[in-house]
Amino acid sequence: MSDTIYDPSLDPGDMRAAVRAFPDHLAVGWERGAAVDGFDLDASAFDGIVLCGMGGSAIGGDLVRGIVEPTSPLPFLVNRGYALPGWVGEKTLVVASSYSGGTEETLAAFADAKARGARRLAITSGGTLAGIAEADGLDVVTIPGGLQPRAALGYSLGVVLRLARKLGLAKLSDAEFATALASARDRAEANDVDDADTPARALAAQFDGMLPVIYTGVGLLESVGMRWRTQIHENAKHPAVGNVLPEMDHNEIMGFEAAPAALASVMHVVALRDADDHGQVAKRFDATRDLVAPGIGGWTELRSEGTSRLDRALSLVQLGDAASFWLAMVKGVDPTPVETIQSLKKTLA
Repeated sequence: MSDTIYDPSLDPGDMRAAVRAFPDHLAVGWERGAAVDGFDLDASAFDGIVLCGMGGSAIGGDLVRGIVEPTSPLPFLVNRGYALPGWVGEKTLVVASSYSGGTEETLAAFADAKARGARRLAITSGGTLAGIAEADGLDVVTIPGGLQPRAALGYSLGVVLRLARKLGLAKLSDAEFATALASARDRAEANDVDDADTPARALAAQFDGMLPVIYTGVGLLESVGMRWRTQIHENAKHPAVGNVLPEMDHNEIMGFEAAPAALASVMHVVALRDADDHGQVAKRFDATRDLVAPGIGGWTELRSEGTSRLDRALSLVQLGDAASFWLAMVKGVDPTPVETIQSLKKTLA
C-alpha cells in the first residue's frame, strides 16, 4: 500500500515545485544581485539601512539582518509599514522590496524616503515600483516574476545577501555561499520525498489538528520562527503562533499555568535552536521545556545544521517551508491561493 499523500489536484499552482526550487531561486537571486557591485554604494556614507517590505518580500531582509547582526557596522532595520522612523534622512539607504511592485505600504514608505532625501534602491519583478525607479533614475535589481511572493524568497534573499556583502555588513565569500547553496539543494530533495519518515512530512502529521507554537532564541533564528508561522498560515491555512526567548520567559510562560485544558491539549511547541544561541538562552530552553511540556499536546526540538550562519538559517527555513506544504496536503487544501488576503486588499482598495 502506497504511503504517498501528494494530490496534484490539490496543488494546481505547483507549490511543491516552488518549495523544491528554493535553491535554484537563491542561485538566481545571488546572480541578479551581482548588479549591486556596480552601484555607487559606499557604506561609510550611510548611517543606517532600512529595507521596506511586507510579507514574503520582507522576510529575506529579516533573514539577512539575523545573519549579519553580530558583525554589521551599520544598523539594519526591516520596516513593515507606511511610514519610516524619524531618524531616516539623507544619510540613510532605503531599499524597497516588493515582489509584485505594487505593495501599498512599501510604495508609501518609499515615497516617504524620497521626501526625506534618503538614498533609494529597489528590488522587484516589475509593477509600480519598477516604474518609480525608472522615472527617478534609481538603482534597481529586477528579479523573475510569476510566483507567489512567499515562494520567491530565494530571489530576494540572494539579492539582499549580495547587497549586505557590498556594504560590508556580511563577510560572505563566494565559497561560503556555494557551500550553503549545495546544502540547500540536498535539503530540497530530501524534504520533497513523499514518505511518512520524511521529517517535514512527519512534522505536518504532528501539526494536523494542533496549534503549532514556534519558539526561537533572539538573534539568528528569530526571523526563521516568523517564516515558519507565516508559511503555516498561508500554505496550510492553519493557525500558528510563537515568540522568542528570553522574552517569553518574562510573560508568556505564565499563559500555560492555567490554560484551558482544551487549548493546552492541542498546543504543540516547536523549539528551533542554534549553536550560537546565548548560553543562558540554551539553559532557558531546557528549563522552559521541563515546566511547559508536561501540560501541553507536544514539544519538539529541532537544531539548525550547517557550517555558516546562512547555512544554518536555511536548514530550518527549508524544513518549515516543506512542513507547511505537507500540512496543506494532510489537510486537503490548496497551498497556493490566499483568497482572504486578496479579499481584504479589494475591500481596502
